[in-house]
Amino acid sequence: MTVPPQRTRSVKRRRYGFDLRSTTLFFVFLAVVLIVLGLAARVAADTVERRPAWVFVLVVMGVAGWLGLRRRMRVSGVARRAAAALDEAAREAAEVLEAPPVPGRRAAAAVEVVVDYDALTPEEFEEAIAALCEREGCSGVEVVGGAGDLGADVVAATPDGRRVVIQCKQYGETHRVGSQDLQRFGGTCFTVHEADVAVLVSTSDFTAPALEYAEQCGIVCVNREMLEAWTDGTGPRPWDAAPGVGAAGWETAGAEF
Repeated sequence: MTVPPQRTRSVKRRRYGFDLRSTTLFFVFLAVVLIVLGLAARVAADTVERRPAWVFVLVVMGVAGWLGLRRRMRVSGVARRAAAALDEAAREAAEVLEAPPVPGRRAAAAVEVVVDYDALTPEEFEEAIAALCEREGCSGVEVVGGAGDLGADVVAATPDGRRVVIQCKQYGETHRVGSQDLQRFGGTCFTVHEADVAVLVSTSDFTAPALEYAEQCGIVCVNREMLEAWTDGTGPRPWDAAPGVGAAGWETAGAEF
């Protein structure tokens, strides 16, 4: 009986032998690196020996450059944080400004307003009343008092479009505004100046006949107490008050405002 010969599987084996060429190149490269490092060290040593000041300058410049880089990085970080904070503040301010105002309400004064009306000249008193009108949102405010003014010292247009004509009487505490003053103003405020709202403002008070005449003609009388309330924002504006009101009437108008 003949036994067939068994086939032997050929196995390729990786040969790990000594590569003379690769080893030689490695040592040559290593020698070159060592030579370069040695030359660099020798040059550095010679430089330190011959010109130590240059080395010191180079070291200082290097340290300064490194510190400057760190400082710039720190400053840039602070700047980014500050910019973010400013952006947030601007966004909050825009939201506040865009908030709709409450209808029918006057803005509260930021600080208490104190005016010594007795220390003002008559011209300054008229300017102060005009400034109050501007503060309340009036447009076209003009001081027209003087010779030939025919009773009008300040004219303006109220926020709702009414023409207001104001006469200013800077009287002492004991000098009350009488009915004759009201009659002279009442003869021109509507017919000549075409007022929708006529107001007489005084630093004193009004007599009873003067208030009666003002109520009949539709003139708003503002005495010292009412003027101070208007000034500090605790009282209503004259064009929101009833004609010829006394102190009680003014308090009622202020409560309804």
